[in-house]
Parts: sequence; structure tokens; C-alpha cells
Amino acid sequence: MDSIVQAIVDTFSGKVSKELIVFVISMIPVLELRGSLLAAGFLKMSFASTFIIAVIGNMIPIPFILIFIERIFNWLKKTRLKGLVEKLENKALSKSDQIRKYGKFGLFIFVAIPLPGTGAWTGALAATLLRMKPKDSIFPIFMGVVTAGLIMSLLSFGIIKQIL
Repeated sequence: MDSIVQAIVDTFSGKVSKELIVFVISMIPVLELRGSLLAAGFLKMSFASTFIIAVIGNMIPIPFILIFIERIFNWLKKTRLKGLVEKLENKALSKSDQIRKYGKFGLFIFVAIPLPGTGAWTGALAATLLRMKPKDSIFPIFMGVVTAGLIMSLLSFGIIKQIL
């Protein structure tokens, strides 16, 4: 992930604002919040502005995923992308045991723990595939993003190093 984020930062630095770079990276699947906070570190940005921008950017696609992804996937399954869609669905479902078991709290934990394969995009996809209502999913995902953002910010901005 580091090299991808660094390449994006190198490509756009000086051409667009640092804030826009962080914002856009936070909306990209896989990179999401973790990638945007990493970019902020490369760009030497402050904690407060970075955190707010990253959380907002990461959350913008989520309502659209919760509402439209099932229809989009059903349509894509009728194309040559059927295999890719099924792979994405299976990956999201394979990581969703705690969501199945604990519902909204499980969804929050899934999104909040900043590990590869977790995050808002995968959480929203899993919630949709598990037939959770968008209105029941959005708040746990948001709180998970905020929590993951705090954890990653503490690590990225060296706050934990200063405490220890």
C-alpha cells in the first residue's frame, strides 16, 4: 500500500492541494482511510484537518454502496465481470462472521479494526450481502471509520510513540 500511496502523492503533489489528495485517496477502495492517513504523513499535514478530511472522504461512497451495490453487482453478473463480482462477494462474506454473529456491533468492530481486508467499503458490502438495512448499517460504519481513523492517526502521527 505504501508504494501506491506514495505514487499517488508524487503524481499530484504541487498540482492539487494536499487536502484534495488525502480526500480522494480516502474514497479509493482498498486504500481508504489507512491510505489517506499515510498520504497525510507523506505530505506532512496536521492531525486535525487530516482526520476530518479522511473520515468524510471515506464515508461519502458508503451510502451509495449500501443502496446501489446489489443492483450494480446483479447487472455486472450479466457481463464478463461475473467472476470478479462473485470473488468480491465471497471475500466480503468470508470476512463477515462477526457481523453475522453480533449484528450492528459486529459491523462496527469489523470497520473499526484497521487490518487489511476490513474497512468501510468491505463493511458496507458485507452489510448489504447480509441484508442489513442501510439505515441500520450507516451509523456503525461511521463509528467504525472514526475509530479506525483515531487508531491510525495515533500510529501515523506518532502520538503513541510520544506517550510510550
